[in-house]
Parts: sequence; structure tokens; C-alpha cells
Amino acid sequence: MSFSHQTLGQRVHFGAGNLASDVSAEAQRLAARRVMLIASGSVASAADRLAEVLPVVHRYDGARQHVPAEDAETAGRVAGQVDADLLVCVGGGSAIGLGKAIALDSKLPLIAAPTTYAGSEATNVWGITEQGRKTTGVDDAVLPGSVVYDVDLVATLPTSLSISSGLNALAHCVDSLWAPRADPLNAAWAEEAMRALALGLVQITETPEVSVDGAQQLQYGAYLAATAFASAGSGLHHKICHVLGGSFGLPHAQTHAVVLPYVLAFNLDAAPAAGDRIARALGAGDALDALEHLRTRIGAPRALEDLGLREQDLQLAAAQVLDVVPASNPRGMDQDDAVRLLHAAWTGEDPAELRPHP
Repeated sequence: MSFSHQTLGQRVHFGAGNLASDVSAEAQRLAARRVMLIASGSVASAADRLAEVLPVVHRYDGARQHVPAEDAETAGRVAGQVDADLLVCVGGGSAIGLGKAIALDSKLPLIAAPTTYAGSEATNVWGITEQGRKTTGVDDAVLPGSVVYDVDLVATLPTSLSISSGLNALAHCVDSLWAPRADPLNAAWAEEAMRALALGLVQITETPEVSVDGAQQLQYGAYLAATAFASAGSGLHHKICHVLGGSFGLPHAQTHAVVLPYVLAFNLDAAPAAGDRIARALGAGDALDALEHLRTRIGAPRALEDLGLREQDLQLAAAQVLDVVPASNPRGMDQDDAVRLLHAAWTGEDPAELRPHP
């Protein structure tokens, strides 16, 4: 073996009912006196609990998907005006993404309390959307120094959102197997994450009486998936989804859930070692069959058409995808390939049709 691996430094807390106590303890450890609290619109009660135990000087509610540049600029300006010394984000990828955008320029420390399985909290990746294009980058300044996973924040998440968000986390695992900095450590974490995510997804959909157990499996899997992804970098799947989200406004988690099997089908026969890991983690002999069985079992979203993408936008989307295909992708892609993949995902056809035929 010959590889270089970067492990990101971060304190992580897992628990139940631990949101206020652990976030407060982390803020005290950082000697924070002026906290800017950033919250998704759907988690007002959790933000209220934090506001009771933190020295909040400003609260920003209603973070939007894909971090519009104007939101990042406004929130960053407010952070400076109130002289914040700590950013605390509670919510999904939108709230955490906005916090990262502020930290990118201000270098303020960041604490994240995720309410979905998006995984942004465990990465040093930022993303901002401007004029219909989503730009992403890597900077250690945006890595939350502390993450608090409280299962109470996700236990009541709508099942449909849990499914999409959990599959988004699964996409982090798959992409990390062939991303630019893929290595054996990333692969090991990704495989364990896929096992936990599949177990959690089945539990929350088929045995709701133990949904807390399933939710914690999803939190655990999402964290491992994100650490693998942060180290390996962004592969073809995420490049495609960033195009669809940033340029065409598609919902983040649902887009990942739809696109994943098509990227897997496209790459699978050119990446047999990755396929073996995926199949082993999901408990079947073939990686694509295993993923499709899981998606059917949990009722995953199926088509980009259902998410609002127009057929006439497929050519433009394909052209944008070609601009960002990673050199590390195990299979080359041309315009026809990109259109074919996106059209298959748009209609929701059998992903196996994308596999090369003998």
C-alpha cells in the first residue's frame, strides 16, 4: 500500500437529550461570550432550547438550501456587526452550510448540531450558489470544531426525509470509494457506514417502534460516511448532484437519493473492488442489486422528473456535468454518456440499463 491520508480534528458527542448540555459545554470550553445562532426553519424549538443556555447576541432563522450567495453575504455582515465570537448551527445541511459560509471569511469557530443525516457537519467542504452555479471548496476554517448528535433531533423527522437524507449519506460512502483521494482508510469507514445506514433505514421504515435505534444507526453511519467523504473528496455522484441543485434548484437529499443508483450502475463494472465492498456492506452478491433492493424496501424517491427537473434541461445539465467529472472516476464520460445517465435518472428507469452490455 502507498497512500497519504488526512484525518480532520473534531470533537463529537452522541447521545439522547444531550443537545443543550453538550453544546453549552462546548461553548464554555471555547470561552464564548457572543454567540450567533443559526437555525433551519423547522427546528425552532431546538433553537429555543439553545437560546436559553447560550449567550446569544443574534439568531438567524430560516437558512435556505444550497446557500445562496446573498444569504452568505448578509449573515456574514451580521456576524461582524454583532461581534460574534462563536457560530452555533442547529438544523440540516442548509443551516450548517450557512454557518460554514460565514466561517469561511470570518474564521469564527463553529459548533454544529445536525437534524438530518446530510453529513456536512463532519467535513471541511463549503458550498455557495450564485447566478445558478454552485461553487464548492475545501478549507479547514469551515470544519465545525464540535458536533453534537442528539437522537431527539432526528427521531421525529418525517420518514420520507429520513429516507432521502439517509441515502444522501450512503452516497457519501459510494463516492468516497472512487473519489480523487480514495484510500483504504476511507474505504473501511465507508463500508461500516453503509452497513449502519442500511440497517437504520430498514429499522425506521419497517419497525417504527424502535425508530430511535434506527435513527442512532443513521447518525452513526452518516458521521462515518462524512468523514470518509471529507478525506476522499467529491466523486462523480456529488458533482452531478451539485449541478442539479445549484443550477436547477432541485432539493438536495432527494436528488442524491435518485441519482445514486445511476452513478453506481455507470461506474460499477469499471470498479470491481468498490462493488465488492458495497455488496458486502448491503448484504448481497451484487452491489447494484443490493442498492436497488434496499431502495425498493424503504420506498426511495425514483425520478428526477418528480423533483421538478425539466426534460429540456437535460442537455444543459449534461454539459455542466462534463466540466466537473473527476479525473479519478473509474470510467470515462462523454456528452452522450452524461445525457444518457441523466435521462435515465429523470425517467426513473432501471439503473441496470446503464451497465455496459457485452
